[in-house]
Amino acid sequence: MVRDGLYYGGALVAAGVAITWIQPWLAIVPFLLAAFCLYFFRDPERPIPAGPVAVSPADGCVVAVRSEGPSEGRISIFLNIFDVHVNRAPIAGTITSVLYQKGRFLVASKEKASLENEQNTVVIEDNGTRVVFKQIAGLIARRIVFNKKPGDKVAAGERVGLIKFGSRVDVVFGPEWVILVQEGMRVAAGSSVLARRRDAEPVREAAAQVSHLEPVVCQA
Repeated sequence: MVRDGLYYGGALVAAGVAITWIQPWLAIVPFLLAAFCLYFFRDPERPIPAGPVAVSPADGCVVAVRSEGPSEGRISIFLNIFDVHVNRAPIAGTITSVLYQKGRFLVASKEKASLENEQNTVVIEDNGTRVVFKQIAGLIARRIVFNKKPGDKVAAGERVGLIKFGSRVDVVFGPEWVILVQEGMRVAAGSSVLARRRDAEPVREAAAQVSHLEPVVCQA
């Protein structure tokens, strides 16, 4: 459970108790909202695959797999309000850059949200590779949380922050990576493999993690 969930849930329960003294039937609203907050801010443990692979930094649905030029590829993941919103590091390494950018709050499932929405861009480098991932606010999300700073070392799948409510996460890979997912697949933060190093043989753990992903229709 993310600590924020306890704060929001506790405040709503207190509001519900206060309302009970005035109009008991209205108290159901803050109590239901409290239950939703506790559900939304859940933070389950995840098995982290080993090997030269990059894991998903977010739960959600892959809504885009794009070329970002001759040598880069981008994966975009849309998180609805029912997904786990804790973000994780896609690879192990050192955080070399963290750049926050103000922007709009367009629906996060739309392609232009990657360019126009409020976002936090993080670069992780290690062993001759770099992976960029962006925490992107959505229509409802108004708060991006990132708990690391440049110079910090992270493990693959380590918790690094969250985006509150509906949002989007983009991951940009260089030419040394082979992207393994397709649009329409659901992924889980920390445990689903997005890509593997091109200069390394596929590992059993990566193959197992990709094989369980089934194409589904993403809901915006």
